[in-house]
Amino acid sequence: MRKSILIGVCLAALVPTSVQAQNVEGRVGKLESEMRAVQRKVFPGGSGQMLQPEVRAPQSERGPGPGSPATSALADVNQRVTSLEQQMTSLTEQIEQNQNRTRQLQDAFDNYRRSNDARMKTLETGPAPIAAAGGPTEADDQSSAGPSNNGPSRPTTRPETASTPDTPAPIRVSVEKPSTGDPAEDEYLYGYRLWDAKQYPQAQAQLKKVVADYPKSKRASYAQNLLGRAYLDEGKPSLASMAFYDNYKKMPDGERAPDSLLYLGQALTKLNKPADACKVYDELTDVYGAKMASAMKGQVAAGRSAAKCK
Repeated sequence: MRKSILIGVCLAALVPTSVQAQNVEGRVGKLESEMRAVQRKVFPGGSGQMLQPEVRAPQSERGPGPGSPATSALADVNQRVTSLEQQMTSLTEQIEQNQNRTRQLQDAFDNYRRSNDARMKTLETGPAPIAAAGGPTEADDQSSAGPSNNGPSRPTTRPETASTPDTPAPIRVSVEKPSTGDPAEDEYLYGYRLWDAKQYPQAQAQLKKVVADYPKSKRASYAQNLLGRAYLDEGKPSLASMAFYDNYKKMPDGERAPDSLLYLGQALTKLNKPADACKVYDELTDVYGAKMASAMKGQVAAGRSAAKCK
């Protein structure tokens, strides 16, 4: 009878230990599950691999002997729990740091975008149109060597602020859009007038519109060539060279194709590409030499001299 009671007491003493082990194992399973989820978020390329704990339980060469208390398993589990909790804390800190850096990058990008949008808006609207009093004498969009044709009429300007005797200089003007009944002609002449008034950004936008809306009109070649001149006059030889090249490449039979090659050579010279400029002048002479007037031939010679062509 005493033997049975003693066995019962021993079994009762072992039950809490078993329940405690099960509870700890449950905690370990939960932590390991959370750890995998965090690692998938922090290390998406990790292929679901589990990082090993930095703290390991000491490995014993022999198992517990008969009659030894079953505490080594619980100690090992506790160490695993502690290690996982430490790693969870470290990963949580990494996530917070990464989120903070992401917010900073997003804020910096938003500031850059707002600044860039404001700058682009300023470039699109352009500065207030200003022209010298009296204005320059208008000439058609062509070099003196180009095919002779009647140039557009002088733009009509309407003063917005009158100048005083003390300020004889520039007055603010607006450029009127012509109305001849020919849409392509009207749009081109309007672009020309903007260019002649030195309102280069507005002129560039208008001339691009002419080329896009009336590609079959003879004024498309004029507009594309004048677009390059607007860039060149504004001090943008790189954009000018692309506009001139497009006119020659896409509309080689256009009336302003020879002029575009001439101005392309000038733009390349300003870009410190004399060798390319010389090739352009050679191309101009080879393709249009028989049609060039003496004045254009003189301009080609001057351009070749500036580029030091052989």
